[in-house]
Amino acid sequence: MIKLIIRADDIGYSEAVNYGIEKSVKEGLIGSAGLMPNMPFAEHGLKLLEGTNIAIGQHTNMCLERPCSDPKNIPSLVDENGCLKSSRTYREAFKNKEDFVVVEEAVIEIEAQYKRFKELVGKEPAYFEAHAVLSINLFKSLEIVAEKYNLPYQGISFDGTPTTFNKKPIMMLPMGSMEKEYDPFETLQKDILEYAREDMPNVFVCHPGYIDDYLLRNSSLTINRAKETAMLCDPKVKEWLLEHEVELVTYDDVR
Repeated sequence: MIKLIIRADDIGYSEAVNYGIEKSVKEGLIGSAGLMPNMPFAEHGLKLLEGTNIAIGQHTNMCLERPCSDPKNIPSLVDENGCLKSSRTYREAFKNKEDFVVVEEAVIEIEAQYKRFKELVGKEPAYFEAHAVLSINLFKSLEIVAEKYNLPYQGISFDGTPTTFNKKPIMMLPMGSMEKEYDPFETLQKDILEYAREDMPNVFVCHPGYIDDYLLRNSSLTINRAKETAMLCDPKVKEWLLEHEVELVTYDDVR
């Protein structure tokens, strides 16, 4: 039996993203979802999910909007306007084998987002990881904060090998949401048939949502969010998972 967490990232990214996540939770297959604590739409997203009993994690956001901490205390992480540096800035640095993130400053912001998460959600995160950023120093900082507060850290893997969740092995399945000709169901099927493990939980990361002006101005991931929302709510997908003996679980179930 394959145990599968189907996770939605980006609660709070925009109102339209929130509505897509809501539909994917209430009518679809999402049982775990990550909150971006610093985003202006975070409270809106949580309100839509009230009463759903899903596992809500901290999807630490270091690359969009204002930080939760004072920008003066984290100069390596912010631009001239005091906003968090963009994901493009991180990607370019990573490509050039550079890492501008100062660990001590990242710890300050990650802790601030953790405290904001608890204010918004009223409890500890079901899992703890980061949004769309390539930085070894950031990963080190996440581990420091996770250790300090005993948080269930979700590791990352770049080579297709298992990583860890809460210090236990877990398999992150390949994600294709940034591909132009992306077919979410085909990707899910391939992941289950070729990569999923029976000896540990597996995670399929999705970004369900709809499209609004804010998303178009701030993200390169747009149409594929709507595709994932439709896939997650399609009864045929659930039927296929049952036929292939895939058990849907949440982060709460595997801690």
